Amino acid sequence: MDVGLLSLAGDALSQLLTAQHLSFLLIGVGLGLCVGLLPGLGGIAGMSLLLPFVYGLEPGAALGMMVGMSAVTTTSDTFPSVLMGVPGSSGSQATVLDGFPLSKNGQGARALSAAFASSLVGGLIGAVALSASVIVARPVLMQMGFGEQLMLVLLGLTFVGMLTGPSIIKGLVACCIGLLIGTVGIISVTAQRRMTFSTDYLFDGIPLVVMGLGLFAIPEVLDVLRHRTAISEKAQIGSGWLAGFRDVLHNRWLVLRCGLLGSLVGALPGLGGTVVDWIAYGHTIQSSKNTENFGKGDIRGVIGPESANNAKEGGALIPTLFLGIPGSGTMALLLGGLVIIGINPGRNIVTHHLDIVYLVIWSLALANVIAALICLGLAKPISRLTSIRYQLIAPFMLVIIFFAAFQASRSWGDMITLVVLGLIGVYMKRFGWPRAAVLIGFVLSTPLEDSVYRTVQIYGFDLLLRPVAMTLMVVAAICLFYVIRSRRRIQNSGENITTISSAYRLPQIVFAGLITIFVIMILLDSRNLSFLAYVFPVSVALFTSVLLIVLFFKYFFGKPSTSFFLDTEAEIRAEGIDVKPMAFYLAVFLSLPILSAIVGFTVAAPIFVAGFLRGLARTSWLASILSALFLGVALWFLGDLLAMRYPQGWLSPYLI
Repeated sequence: MDVGLLSLAGDALSQLLTAQHLSFLLIGVGLGLCVGLLPGLGGIAGMSLLLPFVYGLEPGAALGMMVGMSAVTTTSDTFPSVLMGVPGSSGSQATVLDGFPLSKNGQGARALSAAFASSLVGGLIGAVALSASVIVARPVLMQMGFGEQLMLVLLGLTFVGMLTGPSIIKGLVACCIGLLIGTVGIISVTAQRRMTFSTDYLFDGIPLVVMGLGLFAIPEVLDVLRHRTAISEKAQIGSGWLAGFRDVLHNRWLVLRCGLLGSLVGALPGLGGTVVDWIAYGHTIQSSKNTENFGKGDIRGVIGPESANNAKEGGALIPTLFLGIPGSGTMALLLGGLVIIGINPGRNIVTHHLDIVYLVIWSLALANVIAALICLGLAKPISRLTSIRYQLIAPFMLVIIFFAAFQASRSWGDMITLVVLGLIGVYMKRFGWPRAAVLIGFVLSTPLEDSVYRTVQIYGFDLLLRPVAMTLMVVAAICLFYVIRSRRRIQNSGENITTISSAYRLPQIVFAGLITIFVIMILLDSRNLSFLAYVFPVSVALFTSVLLIVLFFKYFFGKPSTSFFLDTEAEIRAEGIDVKPMAFYLAVFLSLPILSAIVGFTVAAPIFVAGFLRGLARTSWLASILSALFLGVALWFLGDLLAMRYPQGWLSPYLI
């Protein structure tokens, strides 16, 4: 590392230790820990809730909050995984396999301490990996022009489409749908409107916050609410705190290997969040001699996934910061936050804002240390919170989600868009469509379109003859070949696992048909646009149409397989699990915006909470009314303090 980089790292460390940055970092860490603790939320939902409050903040303070939030949700999500048997986020599913059995055997403290210690080390490994990448990324990016940057984005999108979700076709279509949604609004090049339907709300496009909350927060909250009436039957964590630390020391090489593995997987766009824990868990089993206790309470089954899970955040920041390609859904929102505060990732960040990169590195490392210490210190009181029934938490979470969505543009369009995207997210989750691919495509849509214009104007078709561009195309082709081959092997090996899904093709065909209608609307809307305004959306729409033809062919003529014909509703029915239909919970979810349209949000939210607590949670009338009054006072206080304007209803003028 040269003297200039050392100087920048030292300056970033000095900024890290300022009172302002530390205070905002602590706020972000605190929010991240709370988000990870609640089943149904995760890094994407947490970042979506945070983004409205980033506007107007100084870049260093905003970075502290965002990095603190994104770095530690994978630490606190261990609590529900170990104590409740419910993954706190998609990245902690593998921890449940051995963490929950350990907890039931009275070794919850051992599992938690081992998880927090390995998470701390994994987070630091991720920070070191990010720091080392600066040395490699800087000279490479300095040699790249607009054309090569465009090819990098396309390569990243190819990874996203191929690696997210159980099906390559669904992944690529989802990524293209995100790109098409990102074209909604007024195009800067020609000032023409695309897919706005003469609605002022859509002139600036769909807000990123609403996309994140609709596609991720709503489906996860409803899914957890549907399957869990009680979070945990008992709030005891047992003993064995020191034993957990000794386990980590004894398995230090496993922690190191899984940390490096997590950093590598996190750096691959689209692959990290949902699979890194399973990859680490598989490596843990393959590298262990005695495997008979895995799945029954083996501490190594906690240490491996947790170290990789935290390390992936540092890895995911590598393509996000240096290439402008989000490594995960959370990083897609972080990328949007960076743009909000005036920082453009990619070549710009290594030439003009390299100090910001080191500030992120230091913040990431410190956030992991703080989070591990807080989780260890508050483990016992937090474990008592797990005995609270989820029905008591869910209505407040839904109110917070609607509240945060409305802050995007403070219009009724936010509420309506949240409802539409929430419904889409529910069915994407049901049928195995990768929602992260949609979000990443949405974030990259505008930068990709602008890059296409610049590249065509400067290089034309000569871009394809440039050495770096040709190399990237070859890499993409090789990756595509190996991914398709590996996916076919997985599908063939799992061909007989799920046969029930073929009986439920009609709902999947209907959902794919709705996506097709959206693509057709894009094509029809482009008829009256100029060439520069329609070339990008039409190109993406035509490519999506080809993929949809393949998709429908597989729906009608393909053999049932676990990867393509995924239908969680069909599996629930086949297993005979006694749960209320999702339509019931969708009706509960829709009751809040409908009430808000009638009486306004400030009146509807307390009514919704009171009715939810009394009807679903079966609390007393007194407790329900007091909770509703508390919420009403809190909304009034926030509105008065922050001068907020809440959604007004038809009867609002007569109620105030």
